[in-house]
Amino acid sequence: MNDLAIMWDWVEFCIRWLHVITAMAWIGASFYFIALDLMLKPNPNLPEGAHGEEWEVHGGGFYHTVKYMVAPASMPDHLTWHKWQSYSTWLSGAALLMIVYWMGGELYLLDPTKAELSLLQGIVISGGSLTIGWLAYDQMCKSKLGDSPTTLMLILFAILVLMSWGYNQIFTGRAALLHLGAFTATIMTANVFFQIMPNQRIVVSDLMAGRTPDAKYGKIAKLRSTHNNYLTLPVVFLMLSNHYPLAFGTQYSWIIASLIFLTGVTIRHYFNTMHKTGNGPNWTWLVTALLMLAIAWLSTAGGTETYEEAEARPLTAHEEKFVATETFEEAFYAVVGNCSMCHAREPSWDGLVAAPKGVVLETEADVARHAKQVYLQSGVSHAMPPPNAIEMDRETRAAIVAWYRDATG
Repeated sequence: MNDLAIMWDWVEFCIRWLHVITAMAWIGASFYFIALDLMLKPNPNLPEGAHGEEWEVHGGGFYHTVKYMVAPASMPDHLTWHKWQSYSTWLSGAALLMIVYWMGGELYLLDPTKAELSLLQGIVISGGSLTIGWLAYDQMCKSKLGDSPTTLMLILFAILVLMSWGYNQIFTGRAALLHLGAFTATIMTANVFFQIMPNQRIVVSDLMAGRTPDAKYGKIAKLRSTHNNYLTLPVVFLMLSNHYPLAFGTQYSWIIASLIFLTGVTIRHYFNTMHKTGNGPNWTWLVTALLMLAIAWLSTAGGTETYEEAEARPLTAHEEKFVATETFEEAFYAVVGNCSMCHAREPSWDGLVAAPKGVVLETEADVARHAKQVYLQSGVSHAMPPPNAIEMDRETRAAIVAWYRDATG
């Protein structure tokens, strides 16, 4: 049994599980506090320094929340800090990116038809772009642009469009959208770690020392929190995009990603306004629907690589390793005969307009490129092909297993 491939698949699964759980906690807490902040109502009987209050009912009990614009007159003995959700989400996401897109870079990260890069070069670009993006964004927020939130948001959107295009010039479509999501998520988590939390600590320290906190720290945190509010939904879309080839498997995927950021603004604007006034602007739903229609059209517009072009493309070193084995021919015909009706550039299976997850298995290079996936999905497990489509016998699965083990030693 190839223990390494199976072990890493389970490691990836566990980290992805952790990433989803912590992201749910982060996004849930973020949305809750945004809604709470917007629903606060004034009350003349509130304590001094209190901005508003909100009564809520949940789980059979009632909750009374009071917000202080700066801080209460005296600090409570117990203060809950909401930070672990953000940090855990980013750390688990970074680990997942390294496992999938760095360790599996030949398949998932690099696209030799776009740029001739070594795996190391791709990894440097991958990690370096996330760091540089945060540094540039942070400097903009600290400049005079910080006093013009709308202008700053427009510039941030322009940067995201540029990054979307740039990633798509060098990475696979799947990796490009994922990295754009990671680029944005890095900004969001860094906002929490480097700005929001430190400024809150300054306020708490001033209060404990008997000093009056400067209101500028709240202003800084508010700016960064607003950006996080509008960036959340697009990040979730980008993280899910790798499951939908219509989102990433097109030459216009960078435009699709750019338009998704606009839908994040329209949707959040509706809910922010609704929480604040009780009525959301309905025009935002029309705009969102039109944007999604444009995205759906772009997903099938333009040309894609043909079977003939794919066959003519030279094999990479990674692909050659799997094609060179004596057992490849038997495994190749097993895959083509059982999988290519769905996993084709033009699927013949009714209802499919694109290969599931963008995995195409038609040429020798295709099968070699996705060797690990074929091995795990159709060799050691019976996940593929679906039993109601084709029943793959044990001998055929054994041929796939033998081929993969021959190639990997």
